[in-house]
Order: sequence, then structure tokens, then C-alpha cells
Amino acid sequence: MVISGFATLLGIAVVIGVIGYRVYRTDGSVAPAEVTALLPKGAKITGTAVADGRIAVTVELGGAIEVRTFDLKTLKPTGRLRFATEP
Repeated sequence: MVISGFATLLGIAVVIGVIGYRVYRTDGSVAPAEVTALLPKGAKITGTAVADGRIAVTVELGGAIEVRTFDLKTLKPTGRLRFATEP
């Protein structure tokens, strides 16, 4: 009876420990409340999309199109893709 009582208490402690671990860990998964991304003067946002933990923003600047990507969790820039026409 003592062994089964100990096993029950151990099981409850493990479950409470796992729940507590998941509640209190953050891993930087909380995004900042407000972020301002600066665009060049005269730039116009033509589209946005979200996929695979990234935000893609399509920007038109002086007739050229550019896609800028940001990390969804931290909102930090992760890349830039510029399009140009062949001469």
C-alpha cells in the first residue's frame, strides 16, 4: 500500500512538473508588442503573406519590386529579395 501511494504521488508530481515547465518557459516565443519597420521614402507596400513562421512584405520602390521577410516570433528582418528587369 505504501508503494502504490508513493507511485501515485510521484505520478502527480511529474504531471504538475511538466505543466509548470510548459507554462513558465518562453523560449523567446512572445513577439514584441509594437515594432516599426522603416521603408525607404516613396516605397509602397503592395502585399503581405504569412507562411512557415515568416511574414513576407512586397514593396514597390521606384518601379522595382522587392520582397522583405521577417521572423514571425521576433519580427526581425530575415531576408530581402529584389527583382530587376533584364537589359
